Amino acid sequence: MTSKQTELHSIVKKSEKSLATEVLSEEKTNDSVRLINDTAPKEIKENAHILDDHFDVGYAYSISKLLLKFINEGYFRIKFVGFDKIPERNNPDAPIIYASNHSGMAFPWDAIAFVSGLFDKTDYDLQNSVRAITAPALSRSQFMNPFTLKNFWKKLGAIDATWLNYETAMHYNGSNILVYPEGVPGIGKGFNNKYSLQRLATSTLRMSIKYKTDIVPFATVNGEYINPFSYSVSLLNDFVQKLGIPFLPIGVMTTLIPIQPWMFYFAFPANLTFVRGKRISPYKMVGERNIEDISEEEIYALSEEIHDQMQIELDKAVAIYGQKPYDLMDLLSVNLKDINRAFKFFPALWPIVFKKHSEDFKSLRKELEENGGYSKDAQEQLDIVRPIVDQQKELDVSLSSVVDTIVENPEILLFYTPIAGLLHIFSSK
Repeated sequence: MTSKQTELHSIVKKSEKSLATEVLSEEKTNDSVRLINDTAPKEIKENAHILDDHFDVGYAYSISKLLLKFINEGYFRIKFVGFDKIPERNNPDAPIIYASNHSGMAFPWDAIAFVSGLFDKTDYDLQNSVRAITAPALSRSQFMNPFTLKNFWKKLGAIDATWLNYETAMHYNGSNILVYPEGVPGIGKGFNNKYSLQRLATSTLRMSIKYKTDIVPFATVNGEYINPFSYSVSLLNDFVQKLGIPFLPIGVMTTLIPIQPWMFYFAFPANLTFVRGKRISPYKMVGERNIEDISEEEIYALSEEIHDQMQIELDKAVAIYGQKPYDLMDLLSVNLKDINRAFKFFPALWPIVFKKHSEDFKSLRKELEENGGYSKDAQEQLDIVRPIVDQQKELDVSLSSVVDTIVENPEILLFYTPIAGLLHIFSSK
């Protein structure tokens, strides 16, 4: 047992007495059923389990606090503009819907940064956190999870984008919702179409009208430079989609992936900036009529109006915050203040540190379960894990720790092995 593992074991032991009073009994129903509105239809209540499948608030807090926070601050240097006051629900029975443009031709680090960054900004308040509605391909294919970490997206709260799942999320009082209404065409649009908002799916508009809840748009600026100068080829995308990959960017970075497979997940240090736009109330724009009374023509016309508003706000945000997409002097300045942190979270080490965190949390959760169970309730999970993680303070990424992680998980080396590593990634189950 390493010194860090011994320390972690000690922290858990000190917490045992408080854990005993926090943990739910095995008989208690799952958390999401409890948080679904009483007035929800039967099919919604029966589908509520999808909100709990693999969702692990303890894991979300741990990785946000020990890993993503350092990447957000030291690499992407994320900024929230207009979020000094976190938006409150206008309808207490329905979540707010956050909506943004997606970054083209890149692994969705923009979404990871926003979700974890907002979680941190709200001091890890679940009610004000967001759960993302995501393309099912992200969770269906293990290689679409960062560094093939199993169920990564769903552990962080992602919900597969089906109509029933979206409806179920709208009855959920545990958090708010995040959507990228451009869908896959938004993230696969090519660098030549950067900051050009693609056609919006109308599902979010329909949900807003039906449940009389506001849409909070925000512009994601500089995300287009996570993987710049990459382009989209329709025929190639049609082919790779059959393999479970939403799109395949064509650019310089693509040619390096067979040589260094970990670069399938690589991101350049774009200075990610999230700029809040004007709150939208579509249900008011249609005179508070029921969704059944609104024609398809009205829906599409309103969708275009919202599209145009978001595009105008995006253009303004880019003009102000997008002139230095990397701001290399700022990147240098931030990391010179903590060279040790810069080394620990250098992108080439991400496969190792993400795996390291995953294994550490797996050990923590196992120990918690052995000491009385691991709560099914999201808030209780957070209350249990938070003091333990806070005492741990940081992820151990010392040389000895890195070596131990590789020895215990030798498959990590495949991320750095030409060709064979790429085959390993794409064959992950």
